[in-house]
Amino acid sequence: MRALRSTFTAILLIVFSIQSFGQAKKPTLMILPSDNWCNQRYFMTEFNNQGTKVKVPDYKTAFQEDTEIGQVISKIGSLMIDRGFPLKDAEQELKNIEVRAAEDNMTESRKTGSTIAESPLDKLKNRAKADILIQIWWKVNKTDNGKSVSFILEAFDAYTSKRIASSTGNSKPSNKEIVPEMLQQAILSSIDPFLLQLQSHFDDMFTKGREIQLTIKRWDNWDKYFDDEINNKEITDYINDWMQNNCVNGRFSMSDATENIIRFEQVRIPLYNKNNQAIDARQFARDLQKYLKTTPFNFDSKLLTRGLGEAILIIGEK
Repeated sequence: MRALRSTFTAILLIVFSIQSFGQAKKPTLMILPSDNWCNQRYFMTEFNNQGTKVKVPDYKTAFQEDTEIGQVISKIGSLMIDRGFPLKDAEQELKNIEVRAAEDNMTESRKTGSTIAESPLDKLKNRAKADILIQIWWKVNKTDNGKSVSFILEAFDAYTSKRIASSTGNSKPSNKEIVPEMLQQAILSSIDPFLLQLQSHFDDMFTKGREIQLTIKRWDNWDKYFDDEINNKEITDYINDWMQNNCVNGRFSMSDATENIIRFEQVRIPLYNKNNQAIDARQFARDLQKYLKTTPFNFDSKLLTRGLGEAILIIGEK
């Protein structure tokens, strides 16, 4: 009887966990081929990042020329959608980026005429604003019993680029030639533990806040320094107090503070504002920018971002 009660209790706990998992607010996902997959198939391109050449995946060409990637993402996406996870279509977002690319190419700095420096992945993150990026790599193997597929599925926080979930495996040998279907069957057995890892990370952000980085600098022609005092209090201390009041549970780390730069890491910001709209690093830094524009500061500043998770505020002028 005791064993029966224990079994019954265990079943109830599993059912409760599944129900809670299904009812929790889900993160939005976007699936992309991994860097390694793109490199193996020569879907790579170079862009100039302020004088430095950087090699990045060419997702547009991959979607246009590879016959499998669209089907693979669709098959994996269907597994996630069936479990209630919102999915943003990477290929469609790339098309939207192209429409806006002409506007970005015409955008220049007022002072120097500098153009926007942004990687293709940064553009994709900024436009799609998914919470989590999922990367898929796969390889077809030949065996005595037919073909099998090996895969690596990895998830990254779109704001910090930290790996938050991973899964690897192999399909059973088969005489089928349809790789997407073989890959879907291979991933099926491990998709629920993988999604539980994603949900656990997202739930942690609900309680502790989303992690970003914030850097505050000064233009070299500004007539003030961060250790200057206003009403017997240093500018750095005013900014530190604002952070204490606006970060989730006052969670942040001041990793650097000089007269010229203040650097905050592990900054925890709310996921949503009072209107239930997602908050990113830019929106959070924008509130600080507005605060520093008020009395007794009246500081002009320029706000820059790198991806969704890093903001840079340069004080002194626009």
